[in-house]
Amino acid sequence: MSDDILISADRLTVGYPLGGSILRKSVLKAVNEVSVHIERGSFFGLVGESGSGKTTLGRALLKAAPITGGSATYRDDEVQYDLATLDGAALKDYRKRAQLIFQDPYAALSPRMTVRDIIAEPLEVMGLTASRQETDERVREIAARCRLNLEHLRRFPHAFSGGQRQRISIARALVSGPKFVVADESVAALDVSIQADVLNLLKELQSELGLTFMFISHDLSVVAHTCDHVAVMYLGRLVETAPTRKLFAMPRHPYTRALFSAIPSLDPDDRGTAQKLEGEIPSPLNQPPGCKFHTRCPNAIDRCKSEEPQLKDPGDGHEVACHRWRELLEAVPA
Repeated sequence: MSDDILISADRLTVGYPLGGSILRKSVLKAVNEVSVHIERGSFFGLVGESGSGKTTLGRALLKAAPITGGSATYRDDEVQYDLATLDGAALKDYRKRAQLIFQDPYAALSPRMTVRDIIAEPLEVMGLTASRQETDERVREIAARCRLNLEHLRRFPHAFSGGQRQRISIARALVSGPKFVVADESVAALDVSIQADVLNLLKELQSELGLTFMFISHDLSVVAHTCDHVAVMYLGRLVETAPTRKLFAMPRHPYTRALFSAIPSLDPDDRGTAQKLEGEIPSPLNQPPGCKFHTRCPNAIDRCKSEEPQLKDPGDGHEVACHRWRELLEAVPA
């Protein structure tokens, strides 16, 4: 693995066994043979419809969901961990290096704890500070970085707006000094103006603290503004991944183009040409053969229905899993 890669997954699979007969037990594969490589200091975006496996992939890289196949590796300047087999003291150490920012700032904070206690809890649980004074100093430091006043530390969560609560959640996630942070729809529940404020805060913290983010989102405009590299996920698999500018300039997979065509325009005279996807995303328990997207793809041919395309890089750093992407790209009007 390159020294620039902080966290890497190779054909990572997350499966959940379900009920069935003794001879035939079914397995729900929420993530199916996904390979990703996240560079240090990057803002890696992950997009896709609900149910595509984005959150499960993020949880697996945090060692919060079972890795049932493939491998995942974390490596910084101090340690290297195989996430599939991580446990015991090594897992406890990894917890301070990899943290999660939750989606809902209203449900993520205990209403019975003060802001100070909420932010301090990871330090106390992990035993990262030797005294209350040291804990308070660290809490005040990270609170200031997250634009929280000292007087806020004495209050309870109900006294704050959604944006302020999310800044509290961010402070709690960063107080242990992590290097890798998964932000799971962390601005989806906020007003648009507050979203911009929180996103700018995350970018500032990334630069100041040298953080590496996996940013999970449905909002493609937010991803375009924030992320350096974007991966598109469908039914537990990656279908396309590329640097953000390259992906938004010329998406190659039909699914990605359908997602991008649905981005609303600020021009009131622009009627748009949104591509409607027929049907629902298939069940992970009953996945179609061949390309998983062929049941909804207007460009599917017989080969798509029988042979599953692999995610490949043609040599320009823009990976795509589609049999017909070249000819479809040539057909796009200039």
